This record gives sequence, structure tokens and C-alpha cells, in this order.
Amino acid sequence: MRKLSLLSTALTALLVLAACQTTSAPESARSAPSADQAFTDLADQAWAFNQQNSGLLAPGARTAGAEARLADISPDTLAAATEQRKAYYAQITAIAPSQLSEENQINRDMILYALRNQISRIEHNMHLMPLTNETGPHNAIARLGDMFRIQNEQDAQTYLAVLRDIPTWLGQQTAYMREGVARGITQPQVVLRTFPQGVEAYVTQDPSESVFYRPMVHAQRNLSDEQARAFEIELQTVIATVVNTALMDFHDFLVEEYIPNARTDIAAHNLPNGEAFYANRVKHYTTLDLSPEEIHQIGLEQVALIRAEMEAVIEQVGFEGTFAEFIHFLRTDPQFYTDSADELLREAAWIAKQADAVLPRLFYRMPRTPYGVAPVPAEIAPNYTQGRYVRPSGDDQPGYYWVNTYAVETRPLYELEALTLHEGVPGHHFQIALAMEMENVPAYRQFTYISAFGEGWGLYAEYLGLETGFYQDPYSNFGRLTYAMWRAARLVVDTGMHALGWSRDEAVEFLGSNTALSLHNVNTEIDRYISWPGQALSYKLGLLTIQQLRAEAEEAHGRHFDVREFHDEVLRNGSVPLATLEQQVRAYIERKRQELEDA
Repeated sequence: MRKLSLLSTALTALLVLAACQTTSAPESARSAPSADQAFTDLADQAWAFNQQNSGLLAPGARTAGAEARLADISPDTLAAATEQRKAYYAQITAIAPSQLSEENQINRDMILYALRNQISRIEHNMHLMPLTNETGPHNAIARLGDMFRIQNEQDAQTYLAVLRDIPTWLGQQTAYMREGVARGITQPQVVLRTFPQGVEAYVTQDPSESVFYRPMVHAQRNLSDEQARAFEIELQTVIATVVNTALMDFHDFLVEEYIPNARTDIAAHNLPNGEAFYANRVKHYTTLDLSPEEIHQIGLEQVALIRAEMEAVIEQVGFEGTFAEFIHFLRTDPQFYTDSADELLREAAWIAKQADAVLPRLFYRMPRTPYGVAPVPAEIAPNYTQGRYVRPSGDDQPGYYWVNTYAVETRPLYELEALTLHEGVPGHHFQIALAMEMENVPAYRQFTYISAFGEGWGLYAEYLGLETGFYQDPYSNFGRLTYAMWRAARLVVDTGMHALGWSRDEAVEFLGSNTALSLHNVNTEIDRYISWPGQALSYKLGLLTIQQLRAEAEEAHGRHFDVREFHDEVLRNGSVPLATLEQQVRAYIERKRQELEDA
């Protein structure tokens, strides 16, 4: 059936395009509408297929009468899905961008990006190591408790059935990881030292304290007392037996089999077909045609520029000592740290509200969706990064700026302004909320996140603090520069470790000696880059692209340059590849330049 459906789709697209080419109407009248329609149909089908075959739940799992279970990720299923994606990819690339409207040219870039990444996951065997130093399969299933809202008894039974399917799903993941061990495709041992603790954190003696118990809140509101009590008894039983047992089996597999047999080197280049794998990840995360060597050199140049600014701040505060001694002072002086998690969250929330107040100076368009400030969940916090933005999980949900409150003595206040502007507004929340609120665009335009754009914008948002009254304290300004240096150093250490033969110790030394990040954060960040090749490259390269476009707009528009108009133009199409961003923004720059000349 899949083959017949695929053949039918392909023939339909080819017939539509053939009709465009044989009609006697003028070229402009006959090609564009038909090509646009053929593309739209294919792209919509591809996205629907992607959604049905890449989620945590099986297609139709929530439908009444359907078998409620987690997604089947068996080898046959993954292979069939990959072939279908390849077919969609080939059909869409056969439609030349010149045949499409401007909107569909952007849509084409986006759907191809999404398909290409899913195809690459299988082609480069990423499914054989489905974890990083921060997250793994256990974190994925832990989201189930937040995904289900029990509205009726059918919902309750569906949720219980899905929980009972956890052993099968984790067993499939374990089989892939076991294959990875046999083929030398694993995460390095060094980044997995504390990983089993993260799995064990989800196993609770009291089922009512489990993350899987969370839907009980909705059940108590929406079910009768009798139904709610029956659901609670069964839910506690399933958590205590099925779920906890599956998690501990996965934990034991990690401790007894996976980690002892994981590879001892760290470079992506050293994996089977590693050079091609790392090149694929570099292209995916940067959307640019740059070699690891070129990116490494850009990083070294940026490090030198930022280091000069940092030295100027040290001179400004009158510190007498070396750069290393100043960093030690920042890492150890109690004045730069809070005494409690609550105090750190209050500081972050205060900065977030100050940031809200400056938005009208920077933008004409504002998102409707609010955001909150919350701690990184305790079960993942020890190995987690400083902070992160979590997009809304539904139309009636806010976004969240997560602040890592684990080991508050390692979370300096002088970095908090930069972190908040990056993760909240005008950074990730602002950009992602606007993208999710776009109208009259396909869903893949709203929900596909391109790291080079999104992280580049987040880093640019930190820079905007200079223009809106932040970083008045020189130590906070040094924190901003530390974050800027952190992202520049990523270009050096990521390429260094994965392509140029650097050791982990060399990377730790480079990041630690050039930034004021705590040593705890330095080590967790280096492990993140080891386990997630290429992702760290997106931030600085995205920032440099946006800054270059702004410089071009300022030069072209002179005194008529409008920063709010420029920002709205950058954000108006959502998260897009950098080449697409450059094309769209440069078209805007030229349009306005012509308008100014004609005025």
C-alpha cells in the first residue's frame, strides 16, 4: 500500500508539471499556479507523514477505539519511513524554486530542511546513540505525564495503555544502543559518568511523586469520584511495577553493558564514516557551506576580538592582577552568587520584567503568548546547561524560561542578564512565540526550529541589551562578554575536538581560561559539545549573519534606518536557513533603499 500510494503521489505531481509545460497559455500564466499547487500538495503530505512518524506516540494512539501505544521504532518501520521521506524529498527538489511564489520558495527551503534531517538520522546511524550527556530515551517518556490531560474515562485508559507500552519502546531503544556498541557507534564514556543517575531520578518509591502521576490532577477535576479513584489505583500500580521496572532495566543496561563498552575517544571524526557524519551535522546546524577548519579560524578571530573587550573591563574596574586571577576572583567571591534557588529565580524574573519593558523600543510586532520563569527540573539539572527556553506545549499554555538552580554556588549573577535576554525576551520566547503565531503559513513554518537562526537570534538578543540599558554594572557587562566569548570559543572547541584532534582536557582548558563560566559549567558544556556534535556552532555564526545584515541595512538606509522595522523583517518568516534569511532581508533592504531614493 505504501508503494502504491507513493507511486500515485509521484505520478500526480509529474502530470501536473507536465500539464504546465504543454499548455499553450503564456509561460507566466501556465507554470506558476500549477507548480505552486503541486508543491503545496507534496509539502503538506510530507509534513503530515513526518508528524505521524516522528512523534513519541503511535499514529492514532489517542483516537477512540485505536490501539493506544508508543510509536513503533523497529528497524522495518524506520526503514520504510526513511524511504518515504526520500521519495518526498526527491519529488519536492524536482520542482525548481524559480517556478514557485516567494512564499513557497521559503516553504520549500523549510520542508526540505525538515526532511533532510530525518533522512540523515538514519543514514548516519544517529538512532543507534539516542542520547546526549543531558538527555536520553528516559527523558522522552518522562514527557508523557505532561502530554496527557485526562478529560474522560477513555483518556484515562489510553494513558494507562501507553504507560504499559514503555517496556517495549525502551527495549527497542536498548536494542539500537546494543547494536551501536557492536558497531562502535556510541557516545563516549567520559560524557556518561553521571548519566545513570538521571534515569534513576525518575524512579520513585511513592508513585504519587512520579512525573508519570501528573495527569491525576486533570483526572480528579474531570472524572467522577468513583472513576478517579479507580484510575488512581491502577495508575499507581502501573507506575510502581511496569514503569519503574522498565526504567531500572534501562539503568542497569547503561551501568552494566553500555557505558563499560562505550568508546573511549571523543571525536565525531573517529566514528565509522565519521568525517561525513560531522560534515552533515555542521551543515545542518549552521546551514552554511563552511569547513571545520574555516569555522575554527573564525572562532579564533572572534576570541581575540572579545578578549580585548574583556581586558578593557578589567582595567575599568581597577583590578590589579592577571586575566586568570580576575576570572578566579569572579568564580570564588560570594558577592556574585545567591544563597538559594528561590533568590536566583527572583533575580531572573526581575530581569525578565525589565526586558519586557524595553520591547516597544525594539519591535512593532509583539507576541501574544506570555512566558514564565521556572527552575530546570531537578531530575535533569546536574548535567544540564545554564538555562533553556521551553516552547508552549499547547494553544492555552505559556512558554517557559528555565533557570538551572542546581548548585547555586556555580550560577553567577553577573551572567544572569545575558542569559535572561537570550532565553526570554527579546530572545527565544519572543522569536518562537511570533513564529508559532504566524498566520496563513503551513504548520512546518511555525514549528520547525533552525538552530543557526534561533540561536543566532538569541545571541543577538544578548547584544541588544547594550542598546536598551542593561549591563550598567561592569561585572554584568563582563558576564555579557563571557557569554559572547563562550559562543566564540564553541567554534574553536567543537571543531577542535571533532575534526582537529583536540583532547577533552584541551577543550576544557580553552573554554575555562577564556571565560568566567564556573568550572562546573565549563565541564558540563564541554561534555555537551562532545555528545552533540555541531550544535554549538550555530550560535555565533547565526549572530554574525544577523549583525552583517543589520550593518548593510544601516549603511543603505542611513538616518532613515528603523531598528524596529529591521527586527520585524528578520523575524517575520519564522526560523529559516541563514541563506533564506539573507535573501529575504537583502530584498527588504533594496526595496526600502529604492523607496528612499524615489521619495
